[in-house]
Amino acid sequence: MALQGEGPAVLLLHGFPHTWQLWARVMGPLAVRHRVIAPDMRGAGASTRAAGGYDAGTLACDAEALLDALGVRSAAVVGIDAGTPPAFLLAMRRPDLVGRLVVMESLLGGLPGAEEFLAQGAPWWFGFHAVPGLAETVLTGHEAQYVDWFLGTGSLGEGVDPAVRDAFVRAYTGTDALRCAFSYYRALPTSSEQIADAVADGRLTVPTMAVGARPVGRALERQLRPVADHLVGHVIEDCGHIIPLHRPEALLRLLEPFLDPGPGAGGSPATA
Repeated sequence: MALQGEGPAVLLLHGFPHTWQLWARVMGPLAVRHRVIAPDMRGAGASTRAAGGYDAGTLACDAEALLDALGVRSAAVVGIDAGTPPAFLLAMRRPDLVGRLVVMESLLGGLPGAEEFLAQGAPWWFGFHAVPGLAETVLTGHEAQYVDWFLGTGSLGEGVDPAVRDAFVRAYTGTDALRCAFSYYRALPTSSEQIADAVADGRLTVPTMAVGARPVGRALERQLRPVADHLVGHVIEDCGHIIPLHRPEALLRLLEPFLDPGPGAGGSPATA
């Protein structure tokens, strides 16, 4: 976990195959005005390689417990990829705790709105990762090549800082590390049920921003539109999936005014 800065808290939740270092290029600028909290998610990096609990609901509880342990009573929560569903559920459950929500490059279970994105089926690795024991058996000993494929694809071929790449490879090397990573995918049916239950019983009331790039685009925004009271959506052009590493400056131009709207902003973004 990395902690930086002072001020209103911002919790950053990464995805796969990442650690807290996914946020390395945006933490410093955000920390000028905020207390930035970037944990390793359950089973990733320096976190405990738990036997279970990789569903979005339990991950939301992890985030809530972390904020409580740090004495944080209100935080903006930013999630990308696998960090998006727990960020969403935390905001649904605890609007008193989550002041603002930013979600990026992910889908929220089976909520309507992603049909165009899923027209050719889910990405191939979802099925590969979902089969218990298969992916870690195949990939042990080849972790670096596998991580490199995701980083290359997620940056439109441009790659990422070698030190960050090496940190990711270390974090996902070994059968047990891979098991933890793929447990997120194996828990997707449970996470999808949790998301459906949440929107059946309530609405997303906190100010929310959905940010897309390639490949998700506006699919997440479309999923959120019917269930969110205060939503603004953006797509960053010429940007791959790993937005904070690929186009950090463009992301900061969206994040900074949203997280710190200033006096007279009214506390809610535009709904359009």
